[in-house]
Amino acid sequence: MKKTITQTIASLSLTLFISNSAMAQSQQNLILKNQNMDNHSIHYQNIKVNGLNIFYRESGDATKPTLLLLHGYPTSSHMFRNLIPILSKDYHIIAPDLPGFGFSDSPDHKEFNYTFENLATTMQAFIDQLKMKRFAIYVFDYGAPVGFRLAMNNPEKITGIISQNGNAYKEGLSNEWDPIQRYWNESTPENRIALKDFVSKEATWFQYHHGVSDPSLIAPETYTLDQKFLDREGNIEVQLDLVKDYRTNVALYPKFHEYFKKYQPKTLLVWGNKDPYFLPQGAEAYKKDLPKAKLIFYNTGHFALETHVTEIAAEILEFMATLSK
Repeated sequence: MKKTITQTIASLSLTLFISNSAMAQSQQNLILKNQNMDNHSIHYQNIKVNGLNIFYRESGDATKPTLLLLHGYPTSSHMFRNLIPILSKDYHIIAPDLPGFGFSDSPDHKEFNYTFENLATTMQAFIDQLKMKRFAIYVFDYGAPVGFRLAMNNPEKITGIISQNGNAYKEGLSNEWDPIQRYWNESTPENRIALKDFVSKEATWFQYHHGVSDPSLIAPETYTLDQKFLDREGNIEVQLDLVKDYRTNVALYPKFHEYFKKYQPKTLLVWGNKDPYFLPQGAEAYKKDLPKAKLIFYNTGHFALETHVTEIAAEILEFMATLSK
């Protein structure tokens, strides 16, 4: 009888131990799962940079290689909303809104000098404050001249370049730039006023839809949110200042090319071939200075991520795996 009681107690103790061990393991798995989910969540951050509030999205493990995403006109880091969750499983992603765009500060154009050099200066202070020592850059549209300025000034930091319709060659400028170039050549009030439709809701809708074979893939919140920010009081002058200053980017193209030739950064080119502003010839021109660059065209327009985010993300993941840390 005593032996039976002893065996029963031992059996109960073993069962309790196993149960507790399983519960502990389950709790540990839940903690790890929550940490994993937290790493993949997008955090919406703000930081003061040179007196400006800069909004940025951050996701992924900060100990993993970093990718800086730089948006273009007329959008913000919102354009990366579908890309970030895919990439952040393996990489640390940071996507700021440039001054004058999205949720970052947009001071009056008389109080802040809206030039691409100044945008790059702000982004330089941004990466310095975040202590970003090594990172790859994804550049799109306006993000290209900003990103390439950062690359030229910090060649030791740049692990690679992804250009998605981010132009750096005259061959890439379409006829859509003709009225803008007239303003560059003759900065008259008349030529400035003639460009005001550039920030209209019709122009924003056009940028998202031109060249897209299936318009149902374009989420309406994209151009609606962009237009909300464009319609802020005084913002039209901000955008016209930047349009005027874009000529400084074209003047810097030879310097960008020198950087490409000298440092030969690993480069991935993903390009919507129906972009009304930046032609496929601009993508192909990169190969003159970066012969090892990988170039993929997609049958879509300016905002290629809206229609081909899965395909582009797969290329980026493959590309990022080849970069040095």
